[in-house]
Amino acid sequence: MKNQSAAQQRSPFAKAMLAFVGIALFLGFMALGTWQVQRRAWKLDLIERVAQRVHAAPVPAPESPQWPRVNAASYEYLPVTVQGVWLDKHTVLSKALTEAGAGFWVMTPLQQADGSQILVNRGFTPEKMRTEWLKQIAEASPSSETVTVTGLMRMSEPGGGFLRKNDASTGQWFSRDVTAMTQPMGLTHPAPYFIDQGVPAGNPAYTPPGANADVLRPGMTVIQFSNSHLVYALTWYGLAAMVAGAAWLVRRHHRAAARS
Repeated sequence: MKNQSAAQQRSPFAKAMLAFVGIALFLGFMALGTWQVQRRAWKLDLIERVAQRVHAAPVPAPESPQWPRVNAASYEYLPVTVQGVWLDKHTVLSKALTEAGAGFWVMTPLQQADGSQILVNRGFTPEKMRTEWLKQIAEASPSSETVTVTGLMRMSEPGGGFLRKNDASTGQWFSRDVTAMTQPMGLTHPAPYFIDQGVPAGNPAYTPPGANADVLRPGMTVIQFSNSHLVYALTWYGLAAMVAGAAWLVRRHHRAAARS
């Protein structure tokens, strides 16, 4: 009895628990690997879709009868133009983290002639400009000047970001949630999407940043995306293989101990 191996001395419960943990780890790692494969397919589709669209000549933005058919697959990152009057009083600032540092997206609705409104991301402003922007918004006067905006169509970003939720009551925005932003504004017919003002270099409608780019910089839409999902998938599948290999070694050891 004293010479019994540790494997022989384990209770059936301990063996069952060990088997359960091994199976759970294997299935978990396999699921994570498969999820990364699916994410890779989605990312490749996104990269191809964006590359095909962002350099196309701008077209008129979808009008209200088309809004129910607007979706990311068909419209996101499409260069568009729209005309209207700025509703500067309703401008909100949404938290942003860009290649230029931390700051805010300046989101202003554009009133169109047909009575609808489109939320426009007019560009990035640095953190230090927040107080100045809030002052300008509070003092803004109604405008009657019709402007033409060219930019990329974007889909609403509900919920929040930076691990924080949007809070309309305090004006704290961490994502560009069109519905949540436009409801407190009292807009009668807001579009379900927003527009990032400005188009990337290479687009026929591209214009270089103006003299006030340090205060408000349009055209900062991210159109290049990293794709490391294959590496992640191989990592998870490798861990699953290691668990399977460890299980085989343990089983082999048990069999050898039982024969001794």
